[in-house]
Parts: sequence; structure tokens; C-alpha cells
Amino acid sequence: MPELPDVLVYIEALRERVLGRRLERIRLRSPFLLRTVLPPLRDAEGRAVVELRRIGKRIALGLEDRLYLVIHLMIAGRLRWKPAGAAIPGRIGLVAFDFDAGTLLLTEAGSKKRASLHLVHGDDALGVLDRGGVEALDADLPAFREALLRESHTLKRALTDPRLFSGIGNAYSDEILHRAGLSPMQLARRLSEGEIARLFEATRAVLGEWTERLRRERGGGFPENVTAFRDGMAVHGRFGRPCPVCGAPVQRIVYADNECNYCARCQTGGKILADRALSRLLKDDWPRTIEELEIGPAPPHTSTR
Repeated sequence: MPELPDVLVYIEALRERVLGRRLERIRLRSPFLLRTVLPPLRDAEGRAVVELRRIGKRIALGLEDRLYLVIHLMIAGRLRWKPAGAAIPGRIGLVAFDFDAGTLLLTEAGSKKRASLHLVHGDDALGVLDRGGVEALDADLPAFREALLRESHTLKRALTDPRLFSGIGNAYSDEILHRAGLSPMQLARRLSEGEIARLFEATRAVLGEWTERLRRERGGGFPENVTAFRDGMAVHGRFGRPCPVCGAPVQRIVYADNECNYCARCQTGGKILADRALSRLLKDDWPRTIEELEIGPAPPHTSTR
């Protein structure tokens, strides 16, 4: 799922292409994409784009007369900038936004169509879509601490809760926790003040560094190959590969449609966190430390008689 750095770079690229330009036509291929009825979608046509903003992981195109087109890419949604009047791709195309300078396409790979489009009127209606999380790149340490400790969550859950932090998802939370040297399963309310400060600095550093890296990769073009799995990430999507800090194999916890990646040596004192599905299957054969993982369990005792 595109997260804060990806969405920021999308918005910067869109600002260069559509700000001040009139949205001439909307071609909706998938009616399930549109999640609002009023105002009708045709009301957005013929209006100029006057602002672009990020709302969590959503992209809002502000139009004249306080109308907002709000796009949530979810897991597999992607934006593509094509020449004006470009055809909507047959299997993955959801909608086309036509400008005189080009066409913005929204596509979504896979069979589960989760991306969404809202058209709302006014700042109050737009605010309903904002989950209220603090902006980690703007917050000071006290604001970060208050959000982190507001609810009793593990660190992984806290960082990815949009009511607490805006725009952080599965990928960058893994990278943040690895940078901070903290376990994803550590309860936020059990952190020391020093650990909270370390997590605060890691959050700002990881999000800032990746935003700058994606800007450099984009250059003057439109973002391509937007993915949660990027070369240069320390642990996310790197299960079984060596940690760039200590060389130990990266571990994972699989849950629902996601997985959490971490380094046991750097983050959990060498302890392998139980993966619910695999630990039920393997029972006593499930390794409990990084050393057990690397050298294997002790051989069973056998009689010499």
C-alpha cells in the first residue's frame, strides 16, 4: 500500500501536471470505485484544480467551489500519467481523469478491488475522511509521545493505527522499528522515555530519508513502480535475507494478508517471535532464539543400550 513517502511524491508530481488546469472529463470504468452519491460525479467536470493535499494515505484534489476528489489507493491501486485521452486499461483500469495536458489513470491489480473514490463538498465533509493521526514529520516529541501512548497497542499496531499516526503502514513501520532497535510486539506503554525518544527520531529519519530517496528516483517524471518492497529497505519484504546491520536472517510474523518483518538480533534480543500459524504446526520444533534458528535444535536424547 502506498504510504506517506509514496503519497507525498505522487502529490508533488500531480501538482506539476494538474494544478490550475481544468478537469475536462471523468471516465468511470468501475462503478464500485465511487463511494459517494452526492454531489454527483459529473459536478467535478469543468472545474479547475486549485490545490492538492494528503489526508493520511489518501490524495485529495481540491477543485473550484470547494469540491474535493479523494482517492484512496489501498493495497494495489496505482496512479499513472498518460497522454491526453489515453484508453483505460481493460482489466485493471478503474477511472480516467482527463485534462488538456494529459490523463490521470487509476488502476488496481488483483481480484480484490479495494481502492476508493469520494467526491465531497466543503472542508467539513473532507474532514470526515481524516482519521486524525498526528503527522510524524511535523510533530514534536511530546505530541508523538501522546499519540503513541494514547491506547494500549503493540508498537507495530500503534504506528499503523491511522487514528494515532497519519500515513504510516506496514512497510515503513517495519523499517522504523528496525532503525529504532525495538520489537514490533513491544507494548508502547512499557517503553522507557529513552526508547520513546529513539522511536521518535527513527520515525522522522526513516520517513524523511525515503521521501527524499523517492523524490530523487522520480526526477521530473511521474512515479513508476510504486511498491511496498524496495531495494534498500532493511527488513521489510526481506524474510530470510541478511539484516544489513548484523547479518542475521530477517524474520517475519504472518497475519491476515500482511506480514511483519524484523531482525531478531537487532530488535528482540535474539528471540524469535512466534508466528501463530507456524508455531501451532511446529510446536516444540519452533526456534525460540536466533541461535537456535542458525544452528538448529539440540539432537534428541537416545539410549546407548
